Amino acid sequence: MRIIVNGQQAFGRAVLEALLDREEVVGVFTAPEGKGAPPDPLKECAVERGLPVFQPKSFRRPRVWEQMRGLKPDLAVMAYVTLFVPEEALSIPTLGTIQYHPSLLPMHKGPSSINWPIIFGETRTGLSIFWPDNGLDTGPILLQKEVDIGPDDTLGSVYFNHLFPLGVDAMIESVDLVRDGRAPKIEQDPDAGSYESWCRAEQAEIDWSRPVADVYNLIRGCNPQPGAWTLCNGQRLQLFDARRGGETDAQPSTLLSVGDKGVEVAAAGGSIEVLRVRPKGSGKIPADEFARSAGLEPGDLLG
Repeated sequence: MRIIVNGQQAFGRAVLEALLDREEVVGVFTAPEGKGAPPDPLKECAVERGLPVFQPKSFRRPRVWEQMRGLKPDLAVMAYVTLFVPEEALSIPTLGTIQYHPSLLPMHKGPSSINWPIIFGETRTGLSIFWPDNGLDTGPILLQKEVDIGPDDTLGSVYFNHLFPLGVDAMIESVDLVRDGRAPKIEQDPDAGSYESWCRAEQAEIDWSRPVADVYNLIRGCNPQPGAWTLCNGQRLQLFDARRGGETDAQPSTLLSVGDKGVEVAAAGGSIEVLRVRPKGSGKIPADEFARSAGLEPGDLLG
């Protein structure tokens, strides 16, 4: 089949590389890089392979549709896209367009669909390959794969250990189903799930008065991005690589101890051991190293 790949970053590159071993890729679409940013990994791969590369600022423009028609594609494969693609573009390939989304649709529609299941304390997530339409992650389902969320999993471990490699395989499996005429279109339940927007700094602020499980889930669900944070001496401090501590009746946000490998902070009903932090203007450093350099002592309050 003649395939267009639309995507970004390492996942987009991995999908392209997998397709190049078995399909005729006729063009690659990727979002423009920001000023001074390095080339996108998907773009780098396309250039290395001598493929036509297109970087439209918007897919709502008829000029972009004409570029797509000129490639005479059978199928478009959307792998990690950030620009909205309207139905005028989605319907150009003769067999349509399929898209990867890292959740079990209709649950967790939206751009931070890996963060939220972890933050909400869920024990299962997954990925969907679906047929996109003019809605936001609302098109019919082609294929889904489930993934367990372990009690100490983070956004990083769920994505890189599971949803990334499983997603590449699922994309290839879906392409095979489309080629063979066996790809289903299972309508999503419009009354199930909801759209959840970005998990950004505003949503990643730690409220130490929340139950300790909620605090822990927020930290691991924001690790590595956007980074859960609290205030320390009036400055924002991001927390990473945490683990559950023991029970405590101490006031939430109290620094309980500074050990050899981290610091322990009280939340409601328990404590959190934090192993790495990122102070403002710095990279990630051991939490105990930061505490000593900042002059923190047991009994100090964060937040």
